[in-house]
Amino acid sequence: MKLNSLLSNLVYVAAMTLAFASPVSAQRTAKNVTTEPKAVVFAQGLVAPWGMAVLPDGRVLVTQKSGEVRSVSADGKTLSAPLSGVPNVVDAGQGGLLGLALDPDFATQPWVYLSFSEADPTGGLRSGTAVFRARLQGNALVGGAVIFRMNEKVASNGHFGSRIVFARDKTMFVTLGDRQARGERGKAQQLDRHHGKVIRINRDGSIPADNPYVVKPVADALPELWSYGHRNPQGAALHPTTGELWVSEHGPQGGDEINIARATRNYGWPEISWGCEYGTSPIEKCIWAGGTTRAGMEQPITYWRPESIAPSGMIFYTGDKFPQWKGSLFVGALSGNAGGRQLWRLTLKGDTVVAREALFANLGERIRDVAQSPDGDVLLLSDSGKIFRVQR
Repeated sequence: MKLNSLLSNLVYVAAMTLAFASPVSAQRTAKNVTTEPKAVVFAQGLVAPWGMAVLPDGRVLVTQKSGEVRSVSADGKTLSAPLSGVPNVVDAGQGGLLGLALDPDFATQPWVYLSFSEADPTGGLRSGTAVFRARLQGNALVGGAVIFRMNEKVASNGHFGSRIVFARDKTMFVTLGDRQARGERGKAQQLDRHHGKVIRINRDGSIPADNPYVVKPVADALPELWSYGHRNPQGAALHPTTGELWVSEHGPQGGDEINIARATRNYGWPEISWGCEYGTSPIEKCIWAGGTTRAGMEQPITYWRPESIAPSGMIFYTGDKFPQWKGSLFVGALSGNAGGRQLWRLTLKGDTVVAREALFANLGERIRDVAQSPDGDVLLLSDSGKIFRVQR
């Protein structure tokens, strides 16, 4: 009887252990699953959005190519009416209302900066990149004025660049495209033109006294120039440790690049490239007519070939919510190729890209811009008019 009683007790204990252990194990598995980063729709209803910036109160300002700025509520449920006071834009091709940035002292000086394609005032189909600033007041932009415009309007609706990034000293970097037309792109190598450049200006549009071509003038070089030889830099972000400006650039057919835009450096376009002229076949074997390297011209930190990913907005992740991502560079992608329509995560060791990982391809979305929310989530702006929130 004692033996039978002992066996019964052991069976009971084992059964109860299994009964209580299984749910705990399932809970742990479920917890691990739920903590994996996932992209969920945060807001929708935007039309052809391009740039976004997160306000201190959690709202998100978004530009729409047609020439509108909308405000998304902090919970993502409400989309404001278009803000008044926005400049007139040329909404054609790649042009329209594009880049967006907030003043470094926005809490006390609520300036908003917009990059856009501006029409030639003399008429015709010519346009150029310009930067506008105004104060955000309620649902309006007030006291607005253009503080920068390209020194040459071009009959092209492509390659406006248009990202705006503030440096640590509160000067402003603006990326400018080569304007796409074959007859224009060579001006990316000319220091008296704004084509294919990164410029550095003060918040009011004036020229910083310590700009490289102010401190050490070069014949014909515009004083606002920072770097040159860029093709179409549609993404830009400031490195959180070094304070240097990193840019993403569209290559021609293949050859998309990530570069560190350093003062007076020449990034080679259109003399060298890791891509090919459109229509070149087979793309796997094509080589740029000018080659891929040349003395005095910078090499990219990383590049994509043979096919383009069409890189767009980008950020360095500095939050604590995803510790495995801290310090990573996130780059949106627009292309319909295998590497496009997803978010790229670049793992860095100093200035070296040691790994690249494609995320959220399952969304099937053209990711136009990337931002970080105050609580450390990642926001993805898609061409389809949605904002996705990457969270646990």
